[in-house]
Amino acid sequence: MAQRLPVYLLLDVSASMAGEPIEALRQGVRALQLELSEDPQAARTAWVSVIAFGSGARQLTPLTALSRFRAPSLEVEGTSALGAALRLLDRCIEREVVPPREGEAGDFLPMAFLLTDGAPTDEWQVAAGALVGRVRLVACGAGARADMKTLRELAPDALALNSLSAGALAEYFSFVSARVRETAGREGGGEIGWRN
Repeated sequence: MAQRLPVYLLLDVSASMAGEPIEALRQGVRALQLELSEDPQAARTAWVSVIAFGSGARQLTPLTALSRFRAPSLEVEGTSALGAALRLLDRCIEREVVPPREGEAGDFLPMAFLLTDGAPTDEWQVAAGALVGRVRLVACGAGARADMKTLRELAPDALALNSLSAGALAEYFSFVSARVRETAGREGGGEIGWRN
């Protein structure tokens, strides 16, 4: 089996995302699929999963080849259970990602793109610690209520979007696409490695 680049989208669907923001999220996931599909290397190697988190976390789409991926329905509900999302991500990686073994390369180190507009409503530190070395996490806070302090603890280079507008979220998903295409294009995965 060819090496895969697992890409997990962790999307905040809490009540504060109602209206334009949730619709922009839906459009962003569809646009991401289209952009990645146009890049031959990304189309070959990227496998995508969607995890939504509100009062809890659910994997809406298991890790799926880009050619078979369909954007899931995103519905607004509850609060921002970031810890639940990180714990679910850990379980998904354990279940879905093939680690390297003797004589076999396994999958590339997974990438996870976290987007939230608020502050976590549950304990997240232990779950974040369990993911160190198992995933390349890119965090993004959108809008004025995003807890950037927490996001920078998760990922020091956390991004900040000034708003939850359709335009701002479209730019974010273009950024995600560029990062995935760049990573997929590196020969042999480049600097993508696993902890021992």
